[in-house]
Amino acid sequence: MKDSKITEEELKHQDELTDMLRDILYIRAGNKQPKASVRTYGCQQNVADSEKLKGMLEKMGCALTDDYNEADIIIFNTCAVREHAEDRVFGNVGALKALKKKKPSLLIGLCGCMMEQEHIAQKIYKSFPYVGLVFGTHVIHKFPELIYNCVTSGKRLVERGSDDGEIYEGLPLHRDGSFKGWLPIMYGCDNFCTYCIVPHVRGRERSRRPNSVLAEARSMVKAGYKDITLLGQNVNSYGKGLDEETDFASLLQSVADIEGDFWVRFMTSHPKDASKKLIDTIAANDNICNHLHLPFQCGSDRVLKKMNRRYTKEKYLEIANYAKSKIPDLSLTSDVIVGFPGETEEDFEETLELIKEVKFTSLFTFIYSPRVGTPAAKFDDPYTHEDKAKRMGRLLKVQESIAAERCASMVGKTYRVLVEEQAREGVLNARTQNNIVVELNAPTELIGTFQYAEITEARNWILRGKIV
Repeated sequence: MKDSKITEEELKHQDELTDMLRDILYIRAGNKQPKASVRTYGCQQNVADSEKLKGMLEKMGCALTDDYNEADIIIFNTCAVREHAEDRVFGNVGALKALKKKKPSLLIGLCGCMMEQEHIAQKIYKSFPYVGLVFGTHVIHKFPELIYNCVTSGKRLVERGSDDGEIYEGLPLHRDGSFKGWLPIMYGCDNFCTYCIVPHVRGRERSRRPNSVLAEARSMVKAGYKDITLLGQNVNSYGKGLDEETDFASLLQSVADIEGDFWVRFMTSHPKDASKKLIDTIAANDNICNHLHLPFQCGSDRVLKKMNRRYTKEKYLEIANYAKSKIPDLSLTSDVIVGFPGETEEDFEETLELIKEVKFTSLFTFIYSPRVGTPAAKFDDPYTHEDKAKRMGRLLKVQESIAAERCASMVGKTYRVLVEEQAREGVLNARTQNNIVVELNAPTELIGTFQYAEITEARNWILRGKIV
């Protein structure tokens, strides 16, 4: 594997451009501090990327804002996984046309996974002439250079790098939270599921070196972070390509061994790589959350093969049941796709059977959305969207019953929770280790702290509790 750090020469070049941009952007904003807005679509990996963009913008002298009317720079970090996410981007970019007309100096930029697709990049370039900057996932480390070239030339700029197999360390970072944080451990994906665009836009799997991950984890714990989530498209394959012997379970154990009072989570796991060693590691450590997100996608072996998932229903149940036997009060969550091309009623019934057997805490459910450039987009699909929507309704009804039963079983028990945010006046949201939200009547001073909460009420899948 190549050295994953940006060379000193490259860092120096980006820093020099950043220094020049402080003055350029100040003048461009009317001799006042420029403001920048970054909007994120999609997964937690995109959120983590946006935190880097925000860090670089702050280093350029920008203040961050959520108000587009105040902004001198607006960046949309996009997602390509679902058609709905793409449609939202197009709609929201279209809404900026009037703002750009009112404020010609406004720089509008689009980045992320959508921009790594040639047909999308071309559509943006042709249909939205007021978008000045388009860049992909592989050139985030060159963000200062891209901004500099764009504002000094006055020309539109499109830059989409190739997957060079590197990870870029040492970038500035603005974390959105003060006690919950994302910690990417790897990027890309080698699985090439037939429905998924991720390997095509994020590139092949590449892991950060363990010492880099652990150094960042220690700094987060020292800074007071209570809930740290290790991120990767498939965390279970962590270590591939490194020239040192390691795997994800070993990395997870090393993070858990850091001194401090914090929880560690991770996502997302691929069932084909979920090992008993990983399950045993979770079971052996009190600060590794007893929550496992393990996407199964479909309960039919026939469809799983068409999806190129490389496991069977039996294999999935084997690891799920092993996890439930080893980890007390385990919360299992999953992703499921309804209406994959050619899915029959019998295939769908097998999905329902799996859901009933595993009894997931919650599911992220999706009606299949074809992605240009994936094999599944060319598969024959005899079923209508209406057919698929009806199946989705049946699935949700089954899952709601299971979730309600799970929540009801928690009434009267006491859990350690992390108080996260104000839900409404006088009510705070807290989260258990197994990733279930509990509403509490408590003062806002408790946000960001661990508390013990007794569950007093379960209304379907909503829990209420009291501090004890």
